[in-house]
Amino acid sequence: MMEGDDHDDGLVGATSSASSSNVQRAVQYWLDKSTIHIVPRWIVFVMLLAVLALRIYLVQGYFIIAYGLGIFLLNNFIAFLSPLEDPSESGPSLPTTDREGKEFRPFARRLPEFKFWLACARGTMIAIIMTFFAFFDVPVFWPILLMYFGVLFCMTMKRQLLHMWKHKYIPISFGKTKHKNAGVEHGQFGGGAAGNKGR
Repeated sequence: MMEGDDHDDGLVGATSSASSSNVQRAVQYWLDKSTIHIVPRWIVFVMLLAVLALRIYLVQGYFIIAYGLGIFLLNNFIAFLSPLEDPSESGPSLPTTDREGKEFRPFARRLPEFKFWLACARGTMIAIIMTFFAFFDVPVFWPILLMYFGVLFCMTMKRQLLHMWKHKYIPISFGKTKHKNAGVEHGQFGGGAAGNKGR
């Protein structure tokens, strides 16, 4: 009788692990499909933030969760703005002269855009779930938290902007510059065999 119970437990464990791996595979499939849809992804994130803000406003509590989420989002934003290799630690890896700057090198982030979005969306969903548990509602005076977060945000962004200014990098890359008439020949025959069409 004991052997049959062990067999049933093993069967239940195998079934639950198979179903959880199927769920993980489905979630990963939809995440992979969403990588090219940048604007809709960020709209979903803003909607999640709006749901959290509405929940906190209606309950008039869980301000410490909002503060913790704000610190988490600020930390991810700084990682998103930072280069993959810090120029102050690894030496001058970014172009320092005009000649070095002619070669196109896109800005390599420490935290890529998709991972930034995914971390922000997951953090916001976890914060929304936490607002349904009363033991996370720690009584705090929210104006002090808001003021402290504002000061922290200003100081952190000032430090990041000074770092960007010192090492001369911009965390936005629009791709390689395209010249107006690139690839168009203005010769006697209009470029290649194009001038031979009428002959």
